[in-house]
Amino acid sequence: MRPASLDGARPPPFDFARAPILVFWETTRACGLSCLHCRASAISEPLPGELTSEEGHGVIDQVAEFGMPLPLIVFTGGDPLRRPDLFELLAHSRDRGIRTAVSPAVTELLTADCLRRLRDAGVMSISLSLDGAVAATHDGIRRAMGTYDRTVEAVRTALDLGLKLQINTAVMRPNVEELPRIFHHLRSWGVPTWEVFFLVRVGRATHELDLRPDEYESVANFLYDASRYGLVVRTVEAPFVRRVLHQRDGFPCWNAPLYRGLSSELVAREGPPTGPSTLGRRGTLDGDGIIFVSHDGTVQPGGLLPVPLGNIRTDSLPALYRTHELLRRIRARNLSGPCGTTCPDRTVCGGSRARAYAHSSDPLASDPACLWAVLGPPSPTR
Repeated sequence: MRPASLDGARPPPFDFARAPILVFWETTRACGLSCLHCRASAISEPLPGELTSEEGHGVIDQVAEFGMPLPLIVFTGGDPLRRPDLFELLAHSRDRGIRTAVSPAVTELLTADCLRRLRDAGVMSISLSLDGAVAATHDGIRRAMGTYDRTVEAVRTALDLGLKLQINTAVMRPNVEELPRIFHHLRSWGVPTWEVFFLVRVGRATHELDLRPDEYESVANFLYDASRYGLVVRTVEAPFVRRVLHQRDGFPCWNAPLYRGLSSELVAREGPPTGPSTLGRRGTLDGDGIIFVSHDGTVQPGGLLPVPLGNIRTDSLPALYRTHELLRRIRARNLSGPCGTTCPDRTVCGGSRARAYAHSSDPLASDPACLWAVLGPPSPTR
């Protein structure tokens, strides 16, 4: 997740070569769900080697060593609520002046009292997953009956408590045609931020769940449309949405059957869009603005890019982030194929490094989900 809000204040600018804006900490692999696409292949019990409470304090202390402006720590999993010391770790983060966000699984642990405790602990925002517009789709993806209804209840409770809320949706073949209805739910509930994850085939995610590049292009163009209704719309592992934003600012929109269907349903439900796009013109890549610490302390460029850079138990997190050659090459867009050569938007995009790695075992290769990486940029006369 990305932070849903900064309390109305403009944060100081981040130099991504100096520090990430987000540190994702996979606090545990333990989770009560068994989702179809789980990148962590989460299981019911913690894995051996999980960082201890003392080592968890060390993670937080190392984040503080980045200096001002400090990154935000996203406590994720698995399910961070399965860590008995979660609130102790949140308190330590607050003591060090570090903002926090939490991405809990929607299980019986996520009660109204738990949400209240998260708010009172000073958590800046929480993210909840909604992967279907109806219970059958969402519960099927989450592989737990009743999760949809529990999620809707948690959304309403979080908003009533004044928690800053973000909804995450992993787009895949079983739910892609439900995106306009999911968006309609978020608007009607008053959710301020929607973060859409484009599938990367790691963990449990399979080829059967994935979309084709032209279908991802349709989704990216749909998200441009959705971002003009006031909600903040973000993507994960789809930096080419920024290329679409640049295209749509001055050129005719993408025209394909999936896009036409999604767009027409969006307008039918919401009316014509009237505002500017909320999509960001600058974003992060794995290792460029974000860094990931796994349950056992292994440091990776991102949660979906399982390339070990070092370990928090023996290495300095700021030093790894600032000096590791792979991250320096990613930040310089020293990439191969169209993502590093012919794409005119490579500086603002750069392609998904995680998807490139999942497809080719090369984190510097081109993103196989980007239509321009597959076909090349259109010529001025195309």
